[in-house]
Amino acid sequence: MTHVSKQELTRDEAQQRAELVSVQQHAVALDFTTGPRTFATTSRIEFTATDGASTFLDFVGDRVRSIELNGVVLDPAEHFDGARVALPNLAQTNTVVVQAVGTYMNTGEGVHRFVDPADGEVYLYTQFEVSDARRAFPVFDQPDLKAPFSFTVTAPAAWQVLSNEPTPEPVPHGSSNDPHGPDDAADSATWTFAPTPPISCYITAVAAGPYEIVRDEVQTRAGVIPLGVLCRRSLRAHLDAENILDVTKRGFAFFEEMFDREFPFTKYDQLFAPEYNMGAMENVGLVTFAEIYVFRSAVPESLIERRALTILHEMAHMWFGDLVTMRWWDDLWLNESFAEWASTTAQAEATQWDSAWTTFCLSEKSAAYAADQLSSTHPIAADARNWSDVENNFDHITYAKGASVLKQLVAYVGREPFVAGLRSYFAKYAWGNTDLRHLFAEFEATSGRDLRSWAQDWLQTAGVATIRPVIQETDGVFTSVRVEQTAADSHPTLREHRMGIGCYDLRDGRLERTSYLELDVAGASTDVPQLVGTRRPDLLLLNDDDLTFAKLRLDERSLATVLAHPDALTESLPRALVHAALWDMTREGEIGARDYIAFALRLLSDEHDSTAIKVAIAQITGARSRYVTPDRRDETRQRVAGAFGGLMRGAAPGSDAQLQFVRAFAQTAVAPEDIATVRGLLTGASQLSGLAVDTDMRWSLMTALATAGAIDDDEIDAELRRDATSTGVERAAGARAAYPTAQAKEAAWARAFEGDSLPNQTLAAVSVGFATVHDVRLLAPYAARFHAEVRAMWESRTFAIASGLATRMYPSALADQALLDATQHWLRDNDDAPDALRRIMGDHADAAKRALSAQSRDAQD
Repeated sequence: MTHVSKQELTRDEAQQRAELVSVQQHAVALDFTTGPRTFATTSRIEFTATDGASTFLDFVGDRVRSIELNGVVLDPAEHFDGARVALPNLAQTNTVVVQAVGTYMNTGEGVHRFVDPADGEVYLYTQFEVSDARRAFPVFDQPDLKAPFSFTVTAPAAWQVLSNEPTPEPVPHGSSNDPHGPDDAADSATWTFAPTPPISCYITAVAAGPYEIVRDEVQTRAGVIPLGVLCRRSLRAHLDAENILDVTKRGFAFFEEMFDREFPFTKYDQLFAPEYNMGAMENVGLVTFAEIYVFRSAVPESLIERRALTILHEMAHMWFGDLVTMRWWDDLWLNESFAEWASTTAQAEATQWDSAWTTFCLSEKSAAYAADQLSSTHPIAADARNWSDVENNFDHITYAKGASVLKQLVAYVGREPFVAGLRSYFAKYAWGNTDLRHLFAEFEATSGRDLRSWAQDWLQTAGVATIRPVIQETDGVFTSVRVEQTAADSHPTLREHRMGIGCYDLRDGRLERTSYLELDVAGASTDVPQLVGTRRPDLLLLNDDDLTFAKLRLDERSLATVLAHPDALTESLPRALVHAALWDMTREGEIGARDYIAFALRLLSDEHDSTAIKVAIAQITGARSRYVTPDRRDETRQRVAGAFGGLMRGAAPGSDAQLQFVRAFAQTAVAPEDIATVRGLLTGASQLSGLAVDTDMRWSLMTALATAGAIDDDEIDAELRRDATSTGVERAAGARAAYPTAQAKEAAWARAFEGDSLPNQTLAAVSVGFATVHDVRLLAPYAARFHAEVRAMWESRTFAIASGLATRMYPSALADQALLDATQHWLRDNDDAPDALRRIMGDHADAAKRALSAQSRDAQD
């Protein structure tokens, strides 16, 4: 079900095509009744062009049946090369009709086809960003050739069919005794949708299948907008539509007020799609989400909060990206950085999650700091020469660093001028395409500040600076305080920061803020005269309130304070800032991994923020497996397992903390008594008050037992019979891949790396299971195999699949010199490999170097 094309559209080609072509109308007809492998697709495009010029459409599929340009029939054998439909000798006004056969995908790209194992129902949905609209229909696949799109869809009459515009009444074709026969045109119908406003092709969408719909409406400035929340029939009982719709309505009210512009489209459906690669996608009026946000079982509050953030992020895109769109993918940040900033702001100010910026600091921003220290880092406004460059830039730089920098811009120019600039931007460029210059011209006009230097430093250079206090004191009183700023030699920019500084003192075991100031920091050193003559606090916290994007270091006294009192900070945001600083110091080999683990475990003993618990568990696990010196890993694992077990037993019954600690304990269980505890929780022989051993918890416990070699195929088969769903299939595949045997790892490698039949999410589960080990020696044979085979794998898969495999199947758990040497050798020998693959491999080398450095530091303790 995979059709691979490596044909790239370059930025230069897109610019040339945009100069030649302007699209007036694009009509698409899709027929989903032609069989389980392919579908019929027809594009009719009306466009103007330079007289006598030539151009092309993009299409990847089974074949092109016919091409007619301005009434002249063109031979597909001569005018279609597998990726492009050549259009020669254009007139000033043109009509092209291309009839083709598309291929259903199981990779989450183009038109994805899914058969629900729970009931046999077929579901279709589309995913087009960056360059996969061409997998559904012939198209000018670039964001600045906007057009009104009209979709006509033929599908089984019993299905729901949705697109960007409201669903019309279908016109039935006939009847059949097989009401669910998607492979038979009988008993089918045709839905003819109204044209969209002018939009980019990557945000068009179609979904079809027996989806269940919960309907509602919201009053907006433009009037009543119909709302829909959809999922598969077999998931309907788990769909929390009330909560989803509540967040949705809050988002509508918040964004319309902030942007001072009505919601620009005619309806707003949110569809939870099976086997979805991404978190979500901002298709106009038909937003698609991953099914991880349909909760079959108890989940941590952090995931519920994440779902709300994702809902708000995609809604913000209706203005940032859909109404006003970047001209080319260089300015992807205009979509993603703004949606990330706007959604976090909305979550903090319009929902129950008023500590959303703490969550952002702990998760997104921490990941952005890590990404900005890799050799693959890039400016927020990145150079995107072609589609592959764009795919690579869907990362923590474009999203989280970009949002952090926008938060810094708000602090720099003020909230009111910033929002006024946004309002002017939307008013001026609605339905158009822009780049960085257009937006910053509005900010300069509303703030009265020249932002060219600011934009150059923050948006067009890469890398992250480190800030630290340099202190002189006499008898506990500051005589001098400076903020020192340093940067890596590879990215030496020292930026200007609007920054907060907080002073905290210990009182009754709690660190309380006693003073706060804001100032501008620039260059290598900035004096802080406001603190001279004041008493030195127990904790001096730079970047308090987290206004800027810079790595934080603590002075000696402050570091001693937080290490001795990890749970003393009562407010979540300064606690997160300190936590993030210590984690970065661990990664940089400035403190030992075991010291960090001890700090984080103490932090967890009094932590109630769900995201903080999740992040601390993940970082403890990462430090234990990669950063602890190898000869101390086994004892550290046992100590961590014991600590997680104690936290699990001591957590409040039924609490979020209990749920997370049970899973963390199970993942680290190796000792016989720990494995027995895990099995007891699964069978009911052991119980924890308040713990629901529900479907997903059972799979977590099963996978832990599989990793330890404490269950067999019969038990996994029995569990799969209990949970005969797509998630059950994926979890079972992952558990089998986690078996601690050479045979299991070989089978997982063959299924994932060498085979090509698994759908995307099952493939992901197998690759994660493959990499899950307690004994890293199981992965040793795959260091050489990975480096020998990764390039061939890359060439034979689509980007979504290849990039996932190249990331997850790398045996990073080995974390030794031999692995680093092999990766560096590959990079030297494959300088002609695709840039996207070289970037992933370079990141692997960086991670291995960092692990070795951290291990060396940990060995000193």
